Amino acid sequence: MPPANQLYIKSELLPCMGASDRQIRSTAGTIISTFVQIGGVSGWPELLHALVKCLDSNEPSHMEGAMDALSKICEDAPQLLDADISGLSERPINVFLPRFLQLFQSPQATLRKLSLGSVNHFIMLMPTVLYMSMDKYLQGLFLLANDPAPEVRKLVCSAFVQLIEIRSAVLEPHLRNVIEYMLLVNKDSDDEVALEACEFWSAYCEADLPPENLREFLPRLIPVLLSNMAYADDDESLVDAEVEGSLPDRDQDLKPRFHSSRFHGSEDAEDEDDDIVNIWNLRKCSAAALDFLSNVFGDEILPTLMPIIQANLSTTGDATWKDREAAVLALGAIAEGCINGLYPHLPEIITFLIPLLDDNFPLIRSISCWTLSRFSKYIVQGIAHQQGREQFDKALLGLLRRILDDNKRVQEAACSAFATLEEEAAEELAPRLDIILQHLMSAFGKYQRRNIRIVYDAIGTLADAVGSELNQPKHLEILMPPLIAKWQQLSNSDKDLFPLLECFTSIAQALGPGFTQFAQPVFQRCTSIIHSQQLAKVDPVSAGAQYDREFIVCSLDLLSGLAEGLGAGIESLVSQSNLRDLLLQCCMDDSPDVRQSAFALLGDLARVCPVHLHSRLPEFLDVAAKQLNSPKLKETLSVANNACWAIGELAIKVHKEMSSIVLTVISYLVPILQHPEGLNKSLIENCAITLGRIAWVCPELVSPHMEHFMQSWCLALSMIRDDVEKEDAFRGLCAMVRANPSGALSSLVFMCKAIASWHEIRSEDLHNEVCQVLHGYKQMLKNGAWEQCMSTLEPPVKDKLLKYQLEAFYTFRPFNGLIS
Repeated sequence: MPPANQLYIKSELLPCMGASDRQIRSTAGTIISTFVQIGGVSGWPELLHALVKCLDSNEPSHMEGAMDALSKICEDAPQLLDADISGLSERPINVFLPRFLQLFQSPQATLRKLSLGSVNHFIMLMPTVLYMSMDKYLQGLFLLANDPAPEVRKLVCSAFVQLIEIRSAVLEPHLRNVIEYMLLVNKDSDDEVALEACEFWSAYCEADLPPENLREFLPRLIPVLLSNMAYADDDESLVDAEVEGSLPDRDQDLKPRFHSSRFHGSEDAEDEDDDIVNIWNLRKCSAAALDFLSNVFGDEILPTLMPIIQANLSTTGDATWKDREAAVLALGAIAEGCINGLYPHLPEIITFLIPLLDDNFPLIRSISCWTLSRFSKYIVQGIAHQQGREQFDKALLGLLRRILDDNKRVQEAACSAFATLEEEAAEELAPRLDIILQHLMSAFGKYQRRNIRIVYDAIGTLADAVGSELNQPKHLEILMPPLIAKWQQLSNSDKDLFPLLECFTSIAQALGPGFTQFAQPVFQRCTSIIHSQQLAKVDPVSAGAQYDREFIVCSLDLLSGLAEGLGAGIESLVSQSNLRDLLLQCCMDDSPDVRQSAFALLGDLARVCPVHLHSRLPEFLDVAAKQLNSPKLKETLSVANNACWAIGELAIKVHKEMSSIVLTVISYLVPILQHPEGLNKSLIENCAITLGRIAWVCPELVSPHMEHFMQSWCLALSMIRDDVEKEDAFRGLCAMVRANPSGALSSLVFMCKAIASWHEIRSEDLHNEVCQVLHGYKQMLKNGAWEQCMSTLEPPVKDKLLKYQLEAFYTFRPFNGLIS
């Protein structure tokens, strides 16, 4: 917009703050906030003067207009008001905060609401003026605590929740009063106020505050939470629960789904519990608070809680079904935190829950599925004895029955609960595969679009759980025909293909070579989807499709699953395709999700058919290395992680062909190892392993530089669990030490700790190499230097090193030319 136009609009906006029409004032406030976000406060010097003038005018419309604009600025860009402005003697917030606090006493509810909301937006930033005015702010909060306006009481609760999360120390002197107040408003007649108050308990449990302060209030708090966990009469879930399962889903019924790109490492994102309550409300918040309290106070809450649960569960009749449902929800909420106290009673609890799976009320059936899944670990542990095995089968069959429920809400809860049970039971499901597959494939034919996605997830989880047990003709005859029919039915631009691609990924990995009979059409379709989507990105009209990167990500991940499942069997498919060129393009994509999955596939192909990457190897290595030197590394950690892993996989396959890029890669890996702050564990581990693999294949190039990174590298190696990748890294360590023994001298203590981190080196060759390294240094360090080094090690480290130092010396080869 031309500057002249902006000046004109700004000059016309200022009088609008005092307009008699509230909608005009509100619209003006929105535009003013937008201008401030774009140009800052300094770009509109007249604004601050006009805002102060309006606030001090005592004209209700002018004051409200100014506060409306200020509240939006405070919400959208509070940092702009807490900054030094050229030409102003003090920061804007220093001028406005005293006026905000004064307006807490305004007779107008709108001004009280806007001023309190504005101050709350600065709790996170905590400007000096607010910190210095904290007593006055707290006095204001207590003054407004019983305000007649619900929106003001809600903001008071919000302030206390934020303060307990971020600045708990300022509340400590007033904590008893705050807790008493929160207990009171947790029962507020306004649900939004009660919900905001309920957030306090979870926030308190997460804050660094002594539990003792809350302990005496538990007998009063727990009944309130349990009461609020019952469905409200106007809860929309009550309406949703009555929808017939046979009714087709509307587009608006389909929740957005997000595919997690493939990740190689020790720190993949954890799945959260699938909660069957989709909208955050007082019921769900109360259950979360009870969960937090159970994890902090454990079995201490049971004497108060269990009598209420037992009383509610013992009620009969339609009128009290909501109380029974809330009691089942409460059992699920405390399943983790109170497990020690519940453990002796688990057989009875589970025996009680299983019949509730067949209750007349669909919401009791659905919550019973969820609560039963919360005890999955203990249900599976019981399989070792006859009674526990019978209970496991009853729980399994109960959930399978509910998977075929006519109610959509119950179907969803049952599938999610069954997926949780599958993960815990794993191979224990193998003898029961026939009946499980029959139920899942019946659901596949019965479900509408929304819930069929959950069936895909349950099938995929089953494949992950039982692995090669699935690879039997009798199982495949049940499983594959319906999936293949759906696969053929969906077009390449149908988003319902996403969960099916994910499902096939798990099946391909589970079946291994058994997936060969299905592999060719799956492989060809994945490459076709990637190709068409790359065209659509450039020219959607010619491609006949709209670009959606998720099609590429899911296809890349399925190809990774094929590579993992088929192993070298994928070689013939790759050789007859243009996958290599498509993959290189994906590795250079501007989307981090696409690059993350592309580098995962690059590493998987390097493992099983590196020959087909050979002609473009320098390009693959170059683009992978660049991910480790990105200025946005912390924003794309998963991409860097997979790229790093792929470089290591390529290194051990192509050996000396790495030479041209070795020093570049090392120069990118070392800073990551030396400055791991803010980086995830998996990236650090992969960097350490990849550095070791490169050192193993090109020790003569890496070893001259080893003294610059040995300490940080050995620290990272010592954190890695025993596995084949760690073996590779230590082969690199031994190769470098042989090439340049003096390079590790200053880091010998760190190297000893890294060696001591092994529980057991299973490779005899590597074990002997490590022995040679230690004996080499023992002979190299004369005049008590070796003993001095050993004396700095902790006793457990020295004990672990004995297994190497006491080996027979016949395996020892001295370091060339360095030992006299």
